[in-house]
Amino acid sequence: MANRYWAVSLPVERTSSTSALWSRLQESISKNAFDTPLYRFNIPNLRVGTLDSLLALSDDLLKSNNFIEGVSQKIRRQIEDLERVSGVLSSSLTVDGVPVDSYLTRFVWDEAKYPTMSPLREIVDSIHGQIAKIEDDLKVRVAEYNNVRSQLNAINRKQAGSLAVRDLSNLVKPQDIITSEHLTTLLAIVSKYSQKDWLSSYEGLTSYVVPRSSKKLYEDNEYALYTVTLFNRDADNFRTKARERNFQIRDFEYNQETQETRKQELEKLTQDLETFRSSLLQWCYTSYGEVFSSWMHFCAVRVFTESILRYGLPPSFLVINLPP
Repeated sequence: MANRYWAVSLPVERTSSTSALWSRLQESISKNAFDTPLYRFNIPNLRVGTLDSLLALSDDLLKSNNFIEGVSQKIRRQIEDLERVSGVLSSSLTVDGVPVDSYLTRFVWDEAKYPTMSPLREIVDSIHGQIAKIEDDLKVRVAEYNNVRSQLNAINRKQAGSLAVRDLSNLVKPQDIITSEHLTTLLAIVSKYSQKDWLSSYEGLTSYVVPRSSKKLYEDNEYALYTVTLFNRDADNFRTKARERNFQIRDFEYNQETQETRKQELEKLTQDLETFRSSLLQWCYTSYGEVFSSWMHFCAVRVFTESILRYGLPPSFLVINLPP
């Protein structure tokens, strides 16, 4: 991630020049703070306009700067989250194909994108509009990604929760269930510490239970999942008797077509999530560069405006970037 920098504007005396001031400044820094890097922030001669327009613009610059910086931080945080979830190594962010610090310290005004003859207000409004559009796009893309992630998380919670509430379809096989004209198989959720009680009592809960028909299919930290086979006509009575003994009978109907549909849905959501995540991450990389570039042009306008208001006309000042 980029380091922090100050943009500092220094007035140039009438008897001097920006080149002479830059040389004196470099010499002074090298003598007193030799390890402090110093970079020129090259701002072109922009269209000044009227004093009233500069004052009106100055009032809005701080608010606009906070907005642009905020969008930049949102995208950066989204990149960090996506890289962490994806398990990819954090990559250096770039602007126009170069590292952020290199772009900042070697900033060149983009005349094609922001003509210097355009009014300052027009440049600022253009930058603000571009960033607002990117922010709106970010919201839509993140919402799509979070929607798919929420659907997948909901399915995973059903498959990974307690046996008392989770989806049992991936735990029960066709051969575990007997369904005929007279017989049916029920699924019982038994406390982990009541399994002996279940095995010793289930056959006697009602009169029409098939002896030795109970089989344990699965066990988690709290419960065990058992089958029990009995006559259809006795199913409701068995549920009542089991509930009285604190055994939970889960409603379940095995359907091969439903099982296949759920499996395909899970696979599709998993693929969709990976697609959305990869697409969002690449979009964030690109958009961060666009936002940062626009932000640097905005900062150039801001420094130019405030320098004119402070030092007066004609524009005669040197702007530098240095770490605080």
